[in-house]
Amino acid sequence: MCSIHVDDPAEAFEFYVGTLGFMELLSSPEHNLYIVKAADPRSDVGLLLEPSDNPIAAEYMKGLHEENIPVIVFGVEDVDAEYERLTALGVEFTSEPTTGPSGTSAIFDDTCGNLIQIHQD
Repeated sequence: MCSIHVDDPAEAFEFYVGTLGFMELLSSPEHNLYIVKAADPRSDVGLLLEPSDNPIAAEYMKGLHEENIPVIVFGVEDVDAEYERLTALGVEFTSEPTTGPSGTSAIFDDTCGNLIQIHQD
C-alpha cells in the first residue's frame, strides 16, 4: 500500500472511484478511512487516501501544487484516450499529453489538493 494526502478523504474517495475508475478496497466513513486500488486485475497495490490535517503534509501538498509537481504517477495503456475520457468527465488537466524520450504524459488536478500524472511508456 502507498498513500497520498488529500484535503478530504471522503471526497477523494468519490473522485477516485466515481471519476477515475478505481475500485474500493475499504470505505470506513466513521474512521475517515478510505483505500482504493486500480481497476486493473494485475494491480494489487492499495492507495490510502490520507487526511492532510497534519501541517507538514498540508505544506508538502501546497508546495508541490504550486510548483506544478505531481504527487504520484499512474501508468495507463493510452494517455491520449485517458485524457479524452477524463476531460469528458470534467477533469481539469494542467498539461495536455506530451511525448518525450520516456513516453507520453499528462497532468491533471485530482480536486483533492494534488496534481496527478498519467504516463504511458
